[in-house]
Amino acid sequence: MVGRRFQVFHNNSEFDLDYDPDDGFQVFQFQLYSLTSVPPHQQKIYGAEHHTPLATDSDLVAISDQLRLVSIDEPEPEPEPEPNTAHLLKSDEELARLLQAEEDALMLQQYMVTEGTQQFQSRIRPYVSQVLMYEDATRQEAARKSVPVEELEEKALVSLAKEGNFKPSKVEQDHAFLLQLLFWFKRSFSWVNSPPCDDCGNKTVGQGMTSALPSETRYGASRVELYRCTFCSKPTRFPRYNDPIKLVETRKGRCGEWANCFTFYCRAFGYESRLILDFTDHVWTECFSPLLERWMHLDPCEGIYDKPLLYEKGWNKKLNYVIAIAKDGVYDVTKRYTRKWHEVLSRRTLLTEPSLSSALSDITREIRRGFSSQLLSTIEARDLEENQHIERSLHSEDDGSISLPGRRSGDEEWRKSRLEIGSDNLSSSACPVRLCVDEHVTRIYNAFHPVLYQFIGEELTKSEAIEVLRITKGILLDLHNSPFKTRRTSIDSVLKNPIFQKLLPSFDDLLNALSLEKNVNTDGKIEICLAGCPTVTSLALPVVLDTLDDMIYNLNKCENYGKDKLLLPLLKSNRIHSGSVVASAEELPFGIATSAFDGTRISKWEEPNGAKGCWLVYRTFSNKMFELVAYELMSANDAPERDPMDWVLEGSSDDGISWQVLDKQTSQVFEDRFQRKTYLINSASSPCNVFRFRFLTVKDIQSTSRLQIGSIDLYAKTL
Repeated sequence: MVGRRFQVFHNNSEFDLDYDPDDGFQVFQFQLYSLTSVPPHQQKIYGAEHHTPLATDSDLVAISDQLRLVSIDEPEPEPEPEPNTAHLLKSDEELARLLQAEEDALMLQQYMVTEGTQQFQSRIRPYVSQVLMYEDATRQEAARKSVPVEELEEKALVSLAKEGNFKPSKVEQDHAFLLQLLFWFKRSFSWVNSPPCDDCGNKTVGQGMTSALPSETRYGASRVELYRCTFCSKPTRFPRYNDPIKLVETRKGRCGEWANCFTFYCRAFGYESRLILDFTDHVWTECFSPLLERWMHLDPCEGIYDKPLLYEKGWNKKLNYVIAIAKDGVYDVTKRYTRKWHEVLSRRTLLTEPSLSSALSDITREIRRGFSSQLLSTIEARDLEENQHIERSLHSEDDGSISLPGRRSGDEEWRKSRLEIGSDNLSSSACPVRLCVDEHVTRIYNAFHPVLYQFIGEELTKSEAIEVLRITKGILLDLHNSPFKTRRTSIDSVLKNPIFQKLLPSFDDLLNALSLEKNVNTDGKIEICLAGCPTVTSLALPVVLDTLDDMIYNLNKCENYGKDKLLLPLLKSNRIHSGSVVASAEELPFGIATSAFDGTRISKWEEPNGAKGCWLVYRTFSNKMFELVAYELMSANDAPERDPMDWVLEGSSDDGISWQVLDKQTSQVFEDRFQRKTYLINSASSPCNVFRFRFLTVKDIQSTSRLQIGSIDLYAKTL
């Protein structure tokens, strides 16, 4: 739980910093480091009303929410808090200018109106009918049956567990499930630029529009696009269906179909949802999040959520009207999606603001006719709260540390023609301090020690050892593919292998690390089943499967297989875990810094601007001291040009005040994806509680601005 939000002023820049007092003052300094690049040992921190540097947790308790940060190389601040005062005056002047611009735009608006109330309403009413279809129980049941609900539930719980939340509330689970529904929909629905030929599957070119057939109008396809195959010349029809149940079947379209179908899915799973109509030609979804206690933006075409400035800031859209259509009314939510309201007002020329409000109120009253007084009271209270929230955020400063991407859905030339190409980053240069929930990774690595030593003790040949590992992988794959709440699989058939049967007891530690156990069922058959929290097993299974692949690969490469060869990378001993990490930047939401420590191949840390240099700092749990003896880096899933090539690893025993070089590498090349490279620490070093990677360059700095790493593992000296 974040206890304080500080406003930090440094070098004429302003930053917002969320601080949890439980983290301690040193973590606070590392947060400042990530924001300002001023190392902890060079920081001098002042409160707005104090002139003595702050140095402890207790110092932070008694001050206001405004701080000044200077480096020791900079001059002492003046006694008066001039930077803050100047900032406030500037804010007042800017606000006054914006308010005057809004007033001018409203004045001009009444002379530029081009439509009447009825004409404006005619644009919205078809969407009202569409949204009301979402409430049909039969349609909702059909939609739910098309979704892999258990798979999404599991992914939602794992996503929470990766943040350390193994016992989430229902509200937290529902929020996480909604995000997984969004990601699933993004993967399962297809964008159509031009449909493939119905006859031969080759590319088609547009031939204009054609009349709809009765079978097409049945599902609301009043518009049908006609295409001709470039290979066989046969025609292909592309009906623009409006009935969401038909879209559940076809799973294809453009933004209209995407938003229509996804909003319907949200309603089918009980989320309060709205279809959002942008008059500059886009459609998306909003859902009310009880967790956030507000409406949340979701764009199914882009797979992006809670980024309402995506269109204005990322796509460079010139917004005018953004209207939310729901089962309980229609709402003007334009102000949620802009920080340039005075500019937007100048483009709102269809009708005056009072007329717009009246037009939407008329439709809303019609929709709410027949609602109980109690329901109306609840809705109106939430409407009031929403309006207050939107007004409060309207003139808030844009977070300059967030870079929003241009449009990604649709043909590139089409996006360029709409001037929506923007940038390709969805990143945060202000990477927060993140906790590494990875103890299960270390437990899995440690659990293979008795297995490997048993291989040697029983004098297994290398091929026999590999066969045992492959049998183990088969068992765990069966468990991985079974329902996550009731995982179980019989191992009677593999116990017929005498070598595996003899070695089975050495796998007890591994089963325990996976929250699994051996059990004899009522038929007398031996099976592996859940022993505890299913989420723990779901979190750990991908790790152990990847580890088995690594071990099989390493055994195949191992020459003169024997006890004296059980070294890194085959024997992963005393892996450091459960620390915290902060980085120069990270890719949101899937390339965050802790992804480098979760033990799986499917994730990675991605630094959007790291090709020419970036850093990652790892602090041990409870500042425990470790003497590093080795570390591993694994290449990520794609884009070899982003692999690190030159780097320096440093350690600190005094919380980052001073550093010693532990290892330095140049011209490193990862030949394969998911390739692990092990580096031994050969230089003498003292125990450290902070480790820093300074990545200097990537493999091909000419073709990318990014750096990415699949995983990082740190190994300490065994005491």
